[in-house]
Amino acid sequence: VQLQAFGGGLVQTGGSLRLSCAGSGGTFSTYTMAWFRQAPGTERKFVAAISWIGGRTTYEDSVKGRFTISRDNAKNTVYLQMNSLKPEDTAVYYCAADRSIRVLSTERTDFDSWGQGTQLTVSS
Repeated sequence: VQLQAFGGGLVQTGGSLRLSCAGSGGTFSTYTMAWFRQAPGTERKFVAAISWIGGRTTYEDSVKGRFTISRDNAKNTVYLQMNSLKPEDTAVYYCAADRSIRVLSTERTDFDSWGQGTQLTVSS
């Protein structure tokens, strides 16, 4: 599956933004989808995931209550709604797909398809 993330940009602290990730070439509805982010000089880290069945979600602690992951299987798209943004949210955001039968994972190594990344910059 090919993934393309878009929607990043420059926002002020406290602002909102929605990232999108469109998939093609696979059975999107059967994949657990996730967002990861990578700030300069750091490792790529988990942000949020949504299961392929049941719509279960899980979040990294620092984004709970501010970010919401969702998916529209009819459009082969996963979203990340980000509210109350903080400067520490600044990073390149990547969407990823886990094509195994795992229902929900947060481990980077479980995800085998990756989008190209989209930059989010939150100004203070």
